[in-house]
Amino acid sequence: MTEHTTSATEFDALPHDEQLKLLAELSRSAVKLYDLPAGCSVDLINLSENATYKVEDPSTGHRWALRVHRDGYHTDTAIRSELAWQRDLRDKKVIITPAAVPGLDGDILQKASHPAMPRPRNVVLFDWETGSEPGVNEDLRAPFEVLGEVTARMHQHVRSWQRPAWFERLTWDFDTSLGDRPHWGRWRDGMGMDSAKRDLFGKTVELIGQRLAAFGTGDDRFGLIHCDLRLANLLVDGRDVKVIDFDDCGFSWFMYDAATPVSFYEHLPEVPDLIRHWLIGYRRVIDLPQADEDEIPTFVMLRRLLLVAWIGSHSETELAQSMGIEYTEQTVDLCKDYMRKFG
Repeated sequence: MTEHTTSATEFDALPHDEQLKLLAELSRSAVKLYDLPAGCSVDLINLSENATYKVEDPSTGHRWALRVHRDGYHTDTAIRSELAWQRDLRDKKVIITPAAVPGLDGDILQKASHPAMPRPRNVVLFDWETGSEPGVNEDLRAPFEVLGEVTARMHQHVRSWQRPAWFERLTWDFDTSLGDRPHWGRWRDGMGMDSAKRDLFGKTVELIGQRLAAFGTGDDRFGLIHCDLRLANLLVDGRDVKVIDFDDCGFSWFMYDAATPVSFYEHLPEVPDLIRHWLIGYRRVIDLPQADEDEIPTFVMLRRLLLVAWIGSHSETELAQSMGIEYTEQTVDLCKDYMRKFG
């Protein structure tokens, strides 16, 4: 283990393999903050904004999920806010979602240090939930109906939940998604951009902004939501659809949660039918106005272009590399279709 200290900027500039090595070392030290059996294995399962590891006791097969937070992405208060909402959803049996495990000191938010990192990293350990990630090649109509119900129950919950006074989460509106203060980078910096795409995407972004301004942010349309209900954050376990990874939850349009389940697959022909099944489930819980349903294509397009930005600003991740330039190319026809229908 190295002895020098690296600044946050220098850590981000390290080769990807070196970053993974340091994060792996930190994760192995982080498990010592919890009352876990000796000899647990720690294996990376996902790297996105955060690094997530599977922790397993080889003697019993018991598992946990360890999340090592990206430096500077969320404040301590924001992480505690996420966990507070997730805990209330679970305790009130609104949805099935994993419980956070307290550390040896009783706190669910722990800090793990590494001598080659400038600051301690926030870490959270979760109980492992059974189930499997649904695949885009599966028949997702029935799971999407269940997901629609699950999402509606979450939306119903936040309309009456009394948030703690200290509650703090990001806002995902037009300005912080595709505008001048983007959380995930600029859509103009997406992979494979050229002048023709920037022109087309720019006109699409302008139209999205106009429609969202007209749609408004009233309490009936805008509130605390998951913001990232993509397939990777869902677990299908029999007839249950479980929700994991609330790291991007924040304040946005409720119907944005209708768009995120088709993330990275917005261009596939079955998407409209999947959203139709999502709406069937949603309306079993909430009587959704037609005007809200009619705006879902805008949120699908908003999400698509936001992901173009994310891929461009996270080019070191396997997910971004697997999408790459092709994802930007496939966005062209979606923009043209959206402009034709709504422009």
